[in-house]
Amino acid sequence: MIVHAISLFALVLTAAETADGPRPADTAAVSNDAVKLAGLVRFVVESCPGTKPDYARFREVVERLGTDLAALSHGEPLIRSAAYTQVYQKDPEASCRKAQESFGPNGTVVPGLLGPG
Repeated sequence: MIVHAISLFALVLTAAETADGPRPADTAAVSNDAVKLAGLVRFVVESCPGTKPDYARFREVVERLGTDLAALSHGEPLIRSAAYTQVYQKDPEASCRKAQESFGPNGTVVPGLLGPG
């Protein structure tokens, strides 16, 4: 229910941005991988006890993907990342385990993005 409210709120913000004029340049180039990562980080914070993101590392990775971190916090990228969070929440135990394997201290994708919390 909360995720639906967040999605609705983000949709309203997107409509307001469109009504106010053109979007700022920072939303133009948003990497889909950055969107997925933002959804994963939100999921970890909400659903993986004992695990927390390294936000400095997260910012670094997002910027290396060519995306301004601020662009992920509103509009269409926020809605898309919330959708990824919902997917991860379908099987929280497996998703938390996979997140650790891929992004934990010895991760296979981005080591050190997630750590003990």
